[in-house]
Amino acid sequence: MKPAPFAYDAPETLEEALAFLAAGGEDVKPLAGGQSLVPLLNFRLARPDRIVDLNGVSELDYLRRHGDVLRIGALARSGDLERSVDVAAGWPLLAEAARHVGHPQIRARGTVCGSVAHADPAAELPVALAALDARFHVRSARGPRTLAADEVFVSFLTTALEPDELLVEIEVPAPPRRTGAAFVEHARTHGDFALGGAAAVLSLGEEGACVDARLALLAAGATPVRAQESESLLVGSAPVADVLDAAADAVVRDLALTGRDVDWRRALLRELARQALGTAATRAAA
Repeated sequence: MKPAPFAYDAPETLEEALAFLAAGGEDVKPLAGGQSLVPLLNFRLARPDRIVDLNGVSELDYLRRHGDVLRIGALARSGDLERSVDVAAGWPLLAEAARHVGHPQIRARGTVCGSVAHADPAAELPVALAALDARFHVRSARGPRTLAADEVFVSFLTTALEPDELLVEIEVPAPPRRTGAAFVEHARTHGDFALGGAAAVLSLGEEGACVDARLALLAAGATPVRAQESESLLVGSAPVADVLDAAADAVVRDLALTGRDVDWRRALLRELARQALGTAATRAAA
């Protein structure tokens, strides 16, 4: 199919892009990588009156380390995370998650910020960013604001961004030393939509006890799911097998899953959470 007719703007600066978004009203969509938006347009599931193409806004095209913070611009691609030496060294969870995003052609075009703005709960990068306590910087002609992961993701394919707002940067703090992270998922075929997944980040103290724990699930709800009960169980304990088992049990106990395969999905998510926690603990100890 072909998309419904729309007006097209190609700004060259961020200010121009924000002005076009402000003038577009409710029916305007920004276009970056297009890996989510273009299929929706072609199937006419999205019918915006106006498209604002961001690819000419070079000031948004960056992925850089600034001290202990990784800054991801709106035009940084998933493949950039996968190949970055800085990301591999300081934020290996993002590099690991990026390798699960679709296929190389998709990672070459799809943007990190675009994946967040699309807000598919089965997407890898939003879950990894939630586990890393990322901050999301939003701009509009009205001014800037910053959102946490539990603020930006509202429901299935829904974020807190207003129609005239643009996610311009993601800020990811570096995990402390003696931290291990792991990302695992299950899909029917490589590159297909994940049926479940988990991102774990564990930080150990000098005595080997867990001093910080973060665990997030994908395809477990309408948004990325942070497992706060499991995180509380882990902090203060050594990440030995029975502790990790208890944390994995807790992560799925209260999930509001629906459908005919609830028991299978609950068991899958429990196993993926256990795998992620075990690998993260091993990497932290190393």
